[in-house]
Amino acid sequence: MKSFAKPPLQSTRLLDQVRERIRYCHYSYRTEQAYVHWIRRYIRFHALRHPRELGGPDVERFLTDLATVRNVSPSTHKQALSAILFLYRQVLDIELPWMQQIGRPKQRLHIPVVLSREEIASLLANVEPGFRRIAGLLYGAGLRLNECLCLRVKDVDFDRRVIVVRDGKGSKDRVVMLPGPMEPALRDQINRSRASESLAWHWVFPSPTLSIDPRTQLRRRHHQYEQTVGRAISRATLAAGLAKKVTAHTLRHSFATHLLDSGINIRRVQELLGHNDVSTTMIYTHILSSSAAGLRSPLELLPPASAAGDHAVRWVRQPTAVYAIAKAA
Repeated sequence: MKSFAKPPLQSTRLLDQVRERIRYCHYSYRTEQAYVHWIRRYIRFHALRHPRELGGPDVERFLTDLATVRNVSPSTHKQALSAILFLYRQVLDIELPWMQQIGRPKQRLHIPVVLSREEIASLLANVEPGFRRIAGLLYGAGLRLNECLCLRVKDVDFDRRVIVVRDGKGSKDRVVMLPGPMEPALRDQINRSRASESLAWHWVFPSPTLSIDPRTQLRRRHHQYEQTVGRAISRATLAAGLAKKVTAHTLRHSFATHLLDSGINIRRVQELLGHNDVSTTMIYTHILSSSAAGLRSPLELLPPASAAGDHAVRWVRQPTAVYAIAKAA
């Protein structure tokens, strides 16, 4: 993390100082919640000792406990380490030369769940009307769920037929296509979401109710909640009879895979997804129809049993209840 001139902290309690610095750095509220959670657990793990009294071995013990006793995933382990790094560097202004010696678990590589075009069509047809436009954008523009829900009216450019994603993952902006079939529905959605405030800054997908902002404590209208969209997609998956674990992110995975399968350059897909490294995008090449899904198994190339002569085999049950192969009589 780059160093920068930081104003003096106004809060006196440590966790409030963490929140103050996180907000100064313009981190998301979700990151704030996660970092405070892990810093609190780190302090409690060491019997409420102040982090200034702790060092490298103490951080190592905490992270080892997470990995070996709590069995957290590598991504969770990495998040906890990032929170502790933030605490020492940005809040306590302590350099950590020993932090480079702390082991980091290897990230597991998982092949994402991807739906076929037929499965996507069936899923979208079964999404409830109130969530169908959101699901359409998740697949049609490859948006992350939070990126879709955080869209403002000003970010949808009907003239250029593009959508500007503001402050995406890694605090980056990017431009994606506005799916043609979605244009009438989006225009209607924007007309429905009009409010007395400036239309340009209004949510495209506002929440139907007002809520309390956790940072400012002001009562205002938020965008739709991620959990409600996730539950709607789960219900649509069940209604469509899909035997796969489908989430909102599955639609983004399917967007990327279908683009690559149709011949779009992987670098272009990388830009549309907002990936820092093309290696992240290349995970989708493993599930294209031009790879394993298009190959014939050697089992399909075996000669038929009748052509194998007297050496065909069959399974027989032995008295010891062990199955063995014996030559056919």
